[in-house]
Amino acid sequence: MTLASFDPWILAFSAITVAVTIWMGFRSAKSSKSASDFFVAGRSVSVGWNASAISGEYLSAASFMGVAGMVMLSGYDALWYPVCYACGYLFLLLFIAGPLRRFGAYTIPDFAEGRYDSPVFRKIAVCFVLFIGFFYTMPQMKGAGTTLMYIFPGLPYWVGVLVVGLVITLNVALGGMKGITLVQAVQYWVKMFAISVPVFVLLSVYGGYGKNLSLNQVSAAPGALVESVERVALPEKAPRDGIWLAPFGPLTTKAVKSASEALPAEQRAGYLAEHQKPYSLLYTFSLIVALVCGTAGLPHILVRFYTNPDGVAAKKTTMWVMILIGVFYVFPPIFGVLGRNFLPELYAATGSKGPDKVVLELPTLIRAKYGVLGSILSGITCAGAFAAFMSTFSGLLVSMTGALAHDVYGRMLRPQSTAEERMRMFKWCAVLVGGVAVLLGSQVEQLDINFMVGQAFAIAAASYFPLLFMSVWWRGMTMAGAATGMLSGGILALGCVTLTSISDILAKTGKAAATVSGGTWQPDALNHFWIQHPLLRILAEQPALWAVPLAIGLMVVVSKATRASVPGDIRMKMLVLHAPEKLGLKQEYIQEHQGAGH
Repeated sequence: MTLASFDPWILAFSAITVAVTIWMGFRSAKSSKSASDFFVAGRSVSVGWNASAISGEYLSAASFMGVAGMVMLSGYDALWYPVCYACGYLFLLLFIAGPLRRFGAYTIPDFAEGRYDSPVFRKIAVCFVLFIGFFYTMPQMKGAGTTLMYIFPGLPYWVGVLVVGLVITLNVALGGMKGITLVQAVQYWVKMFAISVPVFVLLSVYGGYGKNLSLNQVSAAPGALVESVERVALPEKAPRDGIWLAPFGPLTTKAVKSASEALPAEQRAGYLAEHQKPYSLLYTFSLIVALVCGTAGLPHILVRFYTNPDGVAAKKTTMWVMILIGVFYVFPPIFGVLGRNFLPELYAATGSKGPDKVVLELPTLIRAKYGVLGSILSGITCAGAFAAFMSTFSGLLVSMTGALAHDVYGRMLRPQSTAEERMRMFKWCAVLVGGVAVLLGSQVEQLDINFMVGQAFAIAAASYFPLLFMSVWWRGMTMAGAATGMLSGGILALGCVTLTSISDILAKTGKAAATVSGGTWQPDALNHFWIQHPLLRILAEQPALWAVPLAIGLMVVVSKATRASVPGDIRMKMLVLHAPEKLGLKQEYIQEHQGAGH
C-alpha cells in the first residue's frame, strides 16, 4: 500500500462514519445507568426511533452489498431475498410482535422460561441465541473485510474484520442496548442516503433503469452470462448457483451446453443432470420459508420489541419498519443490473473481490469520468457500507452478550447477582463475543454474503420461529414438546448448513490455490458427493423447507403425548399474551420474577 493508492474522499467519509459511531456510543453510554438500560433501553424507545433503529439493525451487509451482488450473479431470481426480507416483518406484525411485548422480558430465553416455568428450557434457548448470532455475524464481518480492502488496496482481509470488530465491541460494551439504539437509528438514514444518491447519479449519467435492463438482455448480458455459467458450473458451486442462474433474458439449452463443454466429463454430467431437474423451485420454496419465518426467529430483532413501551407501540413499530426497509430495497437491485453492464470483470473474481463489492465499485465509473464527484460518491457508498455492517453487528452483539450476561450469568450461574454485577459481566461478555465473531469472520472470505445470511435465517426459522409461533398461539404446547421440536429442527439445520459451508470454503480455497500454482483443482470427496447428489445438497444447504415442518410436527406430537404437563396457569398466560393493554393484564416478567433490584 502507498499513500497514492488511497482516495482521500473515501477515506474521509469512512473515517467520519466510524468517528461519529464511536462518539454517539460514548455519549449514549452516559445515560445507560441501569440493567434495564443495557438490556432493553429502559423500555422507553419511541415508535419512530425504534422503527429506524430496527431498520438500521436489519439492513445489514447482506442488504447493502449482498443483494446487489446476488442480482448481478443470478438475475431477477435473487429478488426473492429482498422481497422475503421485507415480508418477514408482515409475519411478525400479524402474529408475534404484540404478544411478545405484552409478556415482558429482556431476552427470548426469558420468554421461554416464563411461558413454560422451566429453567432448563432457558439453557436450551440460550444456545440458539449464540448459534444464530454467530452465523449472522459472519456475513457482517465479510462485508467489513471487503470494504476495508476496497478503501485500502493491499490490506489483508482479516485486518478489516479485526478493526470493525474492535470498534463495535467497544460501542456495545460502553452503552448496551440504550447506547446502540441512537446509533442504529441514525445509521439507517445514512444507509438510505448512501444507497439512493449514487443510484440517481449513475442513472442520470448512464441512462434510466429500462435502458440498462435492455442492455442486460441484448448486448452486455451474453458475455456476462457465459462467464457466469462457466463459474457456476464448477463443482464447488454446484448445484446452488446452477439453480440460481436466472439472467434477465432466457438462458437457452445451447448456452448451457456451450458453457459446460469446457468442463471435465464428470463435472459436466453432474451439472447438466442437475440443470434438467426441477430442483430450482424446491430451493426457492425453501429459501422463502427460511427468510420469512427466519425473520420471526432472529433474537437480535425480537429483543427490540421489548424496548417498546407496550404491545400497541410494538405493532406500530413493525408497520413502520416494513415501510422503511421496503423503500430501501428498491435500490440494491439497480446496482446489480448496472454491475452486469459495466463491471463484468467482477465475475472472474471470488471472495472479497467478487460481485459482493459491486456497490462499492460502481461509483468509480463516475470518478473516472467526473473526478471529484465520483470520489465523493464512492466515499458515500463506503460510509453506507460501514453503517450497514456496524449497525447489524451491534444488534447481534447486544443479543448474544445479553444472553450470556443476563441468562447464563444472572439467571443460571449467579441468580443472586445484583444489577451492577450483571452490567459488569455484560461488558466482559461483549469483549468475549466480539473476539469470537472476529475469529469466525476471518474464515469466511470465500463465501457470498447473502448465502451466509440465508443459512442463518434457516437456523432461526427451524428453531426460534416454531417456538415463538406455537407458544404464542397454542395453549396446548408443553415444555417437552417445545424443547423437542426446537432442538430437532434447530440442530439438524445447524449441522446441515455447517457442513455445506465448510465444504464450500475448502473447495474455493483449493481452487484458488490451484489457480495460483498453475495446477488443476480436483474436488475432494465431499464435493464429489454433492456433484453426484444435487438434491441432497439442496436439502442440506437450505434446510428450512423440511426442518420447519419437522420442528412444528414434533412440537404437536410430543405436546399431545405430554398434555398433562401443560402449565397450570396457561389461561392467564394466554390472556397476558393476547388481551389488549387497556385491560391491564400486561406483565413485566423480569420485575415479577427477579425483583426490582434485578
